[in-house]
Amino acid sequence: MTAPSTRPGAAPYSKLFLAIYDLWVIRLSNDYGWRCNRKHFVDLYREHIGRRHLEVGPGSGWVLANIDLPSDIDLTLVDLNANSLEHTASRLDVSPTLIEHDLMLQLPENVDTFDSASINYVLHCLPGDWSTKSLALTNLADVLTPDGVLFGSTVIGVDQKYTTLGAALMFAYNRIGAFGNRCDDLPGLRQLLSERFEHVDVTMVGNVALFVAKNPLDAQQRAD
Repeated sequence: MTAPSTRPGAAPYSKLFLAIYDLWVIRLSNDYGWRCNRKHFVDLYREHIGRRHLEVGPGSGWVLANIDLPSDIDLTLVDLNANSLEHTASRLDVSPTLIEHDLMLQLPENVDTFDSASINYVLHCLPGDWSTKSLALTNLADVLTPDGVLFGSTVIGVDQKYTTLGAALMFAYNRIGAFGNRCDDLPGLRQLLSERFEHVDVTMVGNVALFVAKNPLDAQQRAD
C-alpha cells in the first residue's frame, strides 16, 4: 500500500512563512489557538534531548535556538521541506546534518542510531488516520538506541473544545491539507506509542498532546 502524499503538510513552509513562523505559530497559535504555551516545548527539550539527537520537522527551529544545546551534541535535522532545514540550521551555533526526507518512508540506511528524537507538530500535519501515521513512529523507533527516547507534541482533533481561533485554524488547515488530524484521538495516540515503546507518558495541555516514549521495542516485541 502506498502512503498518502505528505507534501501538502510540508508545502506551507516557504521562506516567507518561516520569517513569521515564530510569531504566528510559536506565540499566537500556541497561546490563543491551541492553549499550549511555548514553555512546555522548551521543558520537553531540556529534559529529554540527548547527545545524538534527531530533530524531525524542525519548523523554524525556534526551540533548538532557545535552549542550551549540549556542547557535544551531534544533531541531525530531517524534513521534507528544504526551506525548513536551511532556516533552522542558519540560527544554530552548531552545524547539523541535514536530511531532506519523507518520514513516512524508512530513514536512509546510512543513518546511525540516536539517543533521542523529537517530532513536534508533525503528526497532525501527516495525512491519513493513526494506522497510516504509525509508519512515522515505527521509522523513528527503529533509529533509536535501546534506551532512547522519542518526545514531541501534536494537536488532537477528536473530542476537543477549541477557542474561536483554534476552530478556525482546524477548519482552514485541514481543508487545504496542511493538517490531517480530524480523526486523531488521544487514546489512539497512546496506543500507537505503547505498541512501539516500553514506557509512554502523554499529557494534554489545551488541545495539544505532549508525549514522551522511552525504550523502543524491537520488531519481534512489536509483533508479539
